[in-house]
Amino acid sequence: MERSSEEVTPSEAAVLITPRTDPIRGDDRNGNRNPISTASSLRAEWPTIDGPLGLSEQDSVGYARKFFGFGFILLPMLWAVNCYYFWPVLRNSRSFPRIRPYVVGSAIGVTIFTAMLASWALTFTIGGERLFGHTWDELVMYNVADRYGLTGWI
Repeated sequence: MERSSEEVTPSEAAVLITPRTDPIRGDDRNGNRNPISTASSLRAEWPTIDGPLGLSEQDSVGYARKFFGFGFILLPMLWAVNCYYFWPVLRNSRSFPRIRPYVVGSAIGVTIFTAMLASWALTFTIGGERLFGHTWDELVMYNVADRYGLTGWI
């Protein structure tokens, strides 16, 4: 059953008159390209990965600064969290200029820390006793129980 034009409320009329667009392609109902409504113009910019549920830009500056600062206190995992949480800021170079220095600094910090940790782990894993010689017995921790006589009770 169709309604006549008198039964349509003003809010429904606006929906009926306004052409729907495909947010991905920017096409209207007839398949015509609409250059004004593209996917990038329909999508709002948010500083966090949460989108509208996340922090405002004002709060984001404080959190990004805290994560960046606490990363220097031997907590480099916070740098990784900072990069993940503020991924939209890291991805788009022109958005949120107040937050971007902290997120880029966190990305650089976590990259340097990961490279140092990987090189340290590979040095001990690959080098071992061949690389360190007799000092190797004092560097490794798996023989601490033998050194202090703690294996006799087993």
